[in-house]
Amino acid sequence: MHDFCFTIPYGLILVAGGIVGYARKGSTASLAGGLGTGLVLLLAGYLSLQAFHKRKNSYLALILETACAAVLAWVMVHRYLQTSKIMPAGVVAGISAVMTVFYLYKIITGGNHFPTKSE
Repeated sequence: MHDFCFTIPYGLILVAGGIVGYARKGSTASLAGGLGTGLVLLLAGYLSLQAFHKRKNSYLALILETACAAVLAWVMVHRYLQTSKIMPAGVVAGISAVMTVFYLYKIITGGNHFPTKSE
């Protein structure tokens, strides 16, 4: 599976979560965090998709994706430990941890793989 296949939905979920957090609780931290990380991930996913169309890998995108997911996992794990609230801290921490592992796997295995001409 290609990194952009998960990065774009992951970024959209974070953007939506930031907007919902702001709309429900008036939390500017949710809005800034969700929009900030979500938009960076959407940009990274777009860069990766454009590189894939050129049959190349975007290691800049992979590094951005990994850094965002790892930082978000770290922050949300700490928030979960402070509040013990599953939503949103526990859920975002879990998703971000899984995405961090996925991105590290993609880096270790050399990025996106391209189908051969016969496929």
